[in-house]
Amino acid sequence: MKSRNFLIGLCLALGLACGASQAQTVMRISIATSQDSHQGVAIDTFAREVEQRTQGRYVIKTFYSGALGGEREYDEAVQLGTQELAFSTTGPIPNFVPETKILDMPFLFRDKAHARAVLDGPIGQELLAKFEKHGFKALGWGENGVRHMTNNVRPINQPADVKGLKMRTMENPVHMAAFKGLGIITTPMAFPEVFTALQQGTVDGQENPLSIMIAGKFDQVQKYLTLTGHVYSPCVWLMNPGAWAQLSAADQQAFLDAAREGTRANRERVDKDDASGVAYFRSHGVQVIENVDKGRFVDALARVNAQFEKDFGAENIQRIRDHKGS
Repeated sequence: MKSRNFLIGLCLALGLACGASQAQTVMRISIATSQDSHQGVAIDTFAREVEQRTQGRYVIKTFYSGALGGEREYDEAVQLGTQELAFSTTGPIPNFVPETKILDMPFLFRDKAHARAVLDGPIGQELLAKFEKHGFKALGWGENGVRHMTNNVRPINQPADVKGLKMRTMENPVHMAAFKGLGIITTPMAFPEVFTALQQGTVDGQENPLSIMIAGKFDQVQKYLTLTGHVYSPCVWLMNPGAWAQLSAADQQAFLDAAREGTRANRERVDKDDASGVAYFRSHGVQVIENVDKGRFVDALARVNAQFEKDFGAENIQRIRDHKGS
């Protein structure tokens, strides 16, 4: 009798376990940078929050360092439905959602606080809504950081110093137009390829936020860092619309809340890296140029900015610049 009861109990336990397993949905999310980065912190927090908020019914598998391809590849995978989620910079996003191009204008934002206020406010929400007609559900904005320049040829103190440099850029038409306007030889490439390209001299330099440079160990392959602060670089939480539609209203809210928590952790890490980044690079032998006259770069971009005003609408640009929310 005891043996029979034990077998019945075991079968019931296995049945419950199988039922729980069947009720669990696994989704994937990927980034191009390492787990120990501001993007890694973002998706790890998101995954933990989703699992907790859905009582384990949804599990998010996290992939780092371009394990599922570069940003353009996994953004496209989310759009096509072969991947459920991604946390992407806006580097390749204009290729999918042209309305976001405006965010990558050089010197558009005064600082991170201004950029965050814009993205968290009505302007940012309006832009998130634009993703839907292009095959994405955008859960919210995250952060990549304020972009600066590094290279192996010479210190950059003024616009003339960048002329003729071969610089890796993101696969972003706005960035490429701006850099070409400064006389830079642009070389778009996916992030996982950048370290090797710098190491082998395929390109002279690159531009990224300090968080990315630290995570990418660019101090090992670059001599000069200039704090140009030329572009604020957002990230965005992307989800396949079909996967989103399968969620209940309560679970949709759980995913939105998880993305919000991921962004909070992400921005905290960016702030930490920005605060320690200069000291980090100096301690690793990189020459850091801090006091750059940004006005000279703005003046050098006058012709390019005039074209951006035609493309994006001067009133739309001014609306962002005038935003004073917090």
